[in-house]
Amino acid sequence: MDIKQALFNLSSAKLKKATVIKERIEALHAELESLLLEVTPTPIGTVIKKRKAMSTAARKKIADSAKARWAQIRASKAKA
Repeated sequence: MDIKQALFNLSSAKLKKATVIKERIEALHAELESLLLEVTPTPIGTVIKKRKAMSTAARKKIADSAKARWAQIRASKAKA
């Protein structure tokens, strides 16, 4: 049976009851959407962590100590 044909055959009381049920479903759907929007977490990957700035002096100090370490490694290999 076609849905349109079924609607034509409904009594007015059943049609009113169907309308009430449909409105209740729509209200519950709207309430569910509002609840889900409140709880929706931030998507993974969108959190951007801010890097701490390193001063030029600190970068130079790290680079110098790395060069010194590598110089020691090369010197120990040359002796062996």
